[in-house]
Amino acid sequence: MDFNLTLYSELLVAVKTHYPATTSFLSSFQAKPGDRFAILRHDVDKNPLNALKIARMEHTMGMHGTYYFRIHPIVFKPEIIREIAAMGHEIGYHYEDFTKSHGNAEKAIESFKHNLEEFRKIYPVKTICMDGRPLSKYNNLDLWKQYDYRDYGIVGEPFLDLDFSKVLYLTDTGRGWNMVKYSVRDKVNENFNYHNISTAQLISDIQNGILPGQIMLNIHPQRWHDRSLPWLTELVLQRIKNGLKWGLIKVRGEKS
Repeated sequence: MDFNLTLYSELLVAVKTHYPATTSFLSSFQAKPGDRFAILRHDVDKNPLNALKIARMEHTMGMHGTYYFRIHPIVFKPEIIREIAAMGHEIGYHYEDFTKSHGNAEKAIESFKHNLEEFRKIYPVKTICMDGRPLSKYNNLDLWKQYDYRDYGIVGEPFLDLDFSKVLYLTDTGRGWNMVKYSVRDKVNENFNYHNISTAQLISDIQNGILPGQIMLNIHPQRWHDRSLPWLTELVLQRIKNGLKWGLIKVRGEKS
């Protein structure tokens, strides 16, 4: 049974054993070209309590990563954000201002600045990461075609500031690892052919030294459960979402 917290714990053990430098996105900027590291990135789209549970698990193992929170009221919980930050994890803004503004860049940048300041009342945010919003025709990354996030004290955005020809990107979008069939925007230009992998296979490949020396794992905390009901609920909802995304990818592909 994939996507349970016991298996996630096993994944962390494998990562820590083979990538002693397990780091946040911000800290990865200090790495040298030949360094071996694994970036732990978490997109907190919903269920911040599960994010807290995973953050505690990683902290207990001496591992730290980055948690990107949406500004949505069901996710933006200052007390949880503060507790995760107190463990040594980095906090970032998981922005969706361009899609929410329906492609109006002026409105989007004003929204971005306001929301960023709300986060900075809690934590000194230095990195951001776009929310994919797969059902929207607008791409949040397009905001930076007209503006520069560095003007707002931001030093990095994973999709724009990592060389994915050298860093293997591993995302659990679609409820598998690098499920390209169901990924609308959570994908990168890369030189690796490592797709459609289960967590058990990922663990085995890490243990056997098959993966490159620099990786980024993108984990969505709401997907990982040990209790049967939330695990099953997430499974069913993800299958429905995958069907919608597959259809959307097919339609957009035919139109392009």
